[in-house]
Order: sequence, then structure tokens, then C-alpha cells
Amino acid sequence: MKLNIAVLPGDGIGPEVIEQAVKVLKAIAMEFNHIFTFETGLVGASAIDKTGDPLPEETISICENADAILFGAIGNTKYDMDPNAEIRPEQGLLGLRKVLDLYTNIRPVIAYEDLLNKSSLKKKQIKDTNILIYRELTSGIYFGEKKLSEDGNTASDICEYTRFEIERIAHLAFKAAQSRKRKLTLVDKANVLASSRLWRKVIQELAPKYPDVKLDYLYIDNAAMELIINPRQFDVILTENMFGDILSEEASVIVGSIGLLASASFGDKYAMFEPIHGAYTKAANKGIANPIASILSAAMLLDHFELHEEADLIREGVDKSLKLHITTPDLNTKYDHITTTKVGDFIEDFINNPEETNLNFTNIHLGQSTII
Repeated sequence: MKLNIAVLPGDGIGPEVIEQAVKVLKAIAMEFNHIFTFETGLVGASAIDKTGDPLPEETISICENADAILFGAIGNTKYDMDPNAEIRPEQGLLGLRKVLDLYTNIRPVIAYEDLLNKSSLKKKQIKDTNILIYRELTSGIYFGEKKLSEDGNTASDICEYTRFEIERIAHLAFKAAQSRKRKLTLVDKANVLASSRLWRKVIQELAPKYPDVKLDYLYIDNAAMELIINPRQFDVILTENMFGDILSEEASVIVGSIGLLASASFGDKYAMFEPIHGAYTKAANKGIANPIASILSAAMLLDHFELHEEADLIREGVDKSLKLHITTPDLNTKYDHITTTKVGDFIEDFINNPEETNLNFTNIHLGQSTII
């Protein structure tokens, strides 16, 4: 298969983790005789620094002409500390989602057996957790009208949804539930918010079309609590933009590190794959950023093109890296010399030699994987 992949490394640790994802995809291409080409674009703070625009037209063009987009991270603390900044890195990501109409975000949350002791939660609470979060991505409060009064003392953000926006992601979530445990949970705040009441009304009207899916409802505050108390009760979670953002970040506690959570964003024409962690600027260029979420995002990219054997091989490599503690410091207190690059090297080596890869810590320390 031939694929043209747009690569948007972004800011902070984004370039480091994306480098490992690209490395793994190149190994897959070689192993399975595919042709993957990569074209890099600027976005976020790095784009502002070079062009003054967080989403340059050239980047949009690169994405529109690609088969898929691999995205790193976005943000810079210098903008976080300036509430008056009119141009912000995050505008690049939000703008990209809107321009490409990437209205569905899918975030898997899986509790890995070898990492159960890394979570802040008890093993018995999180063991066997496997959740898909379906988050609406191009509407709601993040994209609604924003106002600031002339005196600067009053501000508002409008949260607005249409039936069409709700229906198109709801159908996808219902279908996903049909292929899993056949349970869908709508998370809203229908007791307070008019937008949430529309969500609940639309979902109730769609439910009879999916009679094999059990549907239940939770308010966002209760859902946030239940996600910690008993995450195994969930199968597919469907929710609006801001609530999905919050819940998926919270879910990182279950898996032990936000550096493990991948995501895919889909529209009717375009698809983008990215880790859910932020730019984590303080960790940039230190070799401590966890690349696994980015690598798993690459696996989701392959799944999108029905290259399931290839995607599964990446996941097997990730599983082995976790089992052998070939992980960055956020997950590894046993070996402090395993860097971002070495994790990528190991998984690349596994793809090339899945039956023979083993670990020699002396050579790993030197930046080499060893085949024995």
C-alpha cells in the first residue's frame, strides 16, 4: 500500500515522540513492503515563531493532500502565562480540526496488565479496563462565540450544538458499541444545560435503531467519579467536546501515565492520529518523553487503512517493551537510562525481528538493540 502521511510534530516533546512513531511506521513499511512517504508541516507555537500563524496555509495544504495526518503536541508555557495573547498555539489544533471537519475523536483507555501497579488506583479496580471514549471535536464551548466586555470584567463562551452534529458522532459510537460489549454511556449535564438536553433527546431518538446496544446516561460529575471508582463498568462513552477532554485526561490515572493514551480524529474525508498528552515543554529535549502514545497512534493509523496485522505487530512491540521495562522514567524506576529514542529503537527492532528481539541492557545503554 502507498500512503502519504502528513507529519505535524508541533511543540515541546511533540517532535521527539513523533520521530519515534515515524521510525516505527518506516519499519512496518519495510517489513510489509508498503510505501509510506512523509511530509512535515508547522503548527502551534513553532509555527507562530516562524510565520506568525499557528496554522499556516502551507500546513493546511499538506494535510488536505495527505492520506492521513500524524500529529505530535501543541502549546508553550510562554503563552499560558499571557492571558492577553491574541494568537495562541492551541488555535492551530482547533483550527485544523475545524478546517478538516474532524468531528469524531476516539480515545482508547486500556489498563495494561504489566502496568497495573503504576496506577494510583487499586489493581482490583482497574484490571481488565477497556474503554473507548467518543468525543465530539468540532463544536461546543471550544468553538462557540466568545465575548469579553469592554471593561474587561465580564466574559462568556457559548456552548452550542445542532442535531446534525450530535447525530453523526452518535451513529459511530452506537456502531462501535455493537462491535464490543454492546453498551453505550452518554455523559452530559442535562439537569442544567440546554445543550445537554438536546444531546439526550437526540440519543434517545436514535437508540431504537440499535436495539442490541444497552444505553445508559450519567451526568458529567458522576461520570468523573465512576470512572475512578469502577472504570470496568464502561464500554463506549459518548460525550461532547469539553466533557470528553476532561474525562480522557482523567482516564490517564487508570493506565498509569498519560504517555500511553493514543487517539484518532475522523471526519468524512480526513483522519488525524495523535497522543493525547500535551507539549510538556519542561521535558523537551531531555529524552524522558514517553513515545508509546504516539507509537500507538501510528497503530491506529494503520488500522484505519485496514492494515490490522501491521497495527497488531506494533502493539505487540509495545506490550513487550512494557513487559521488559523498556520504558521512559514516567513508568520506569528500575532503569533510568531508557530514553525516548531507545524505546522507539526497541519497538522498531521488534518489528524487524519479532521472534528474536531480546534485551541486552549494556547495548541498550549504548543506544543499540541486540538480537540474540
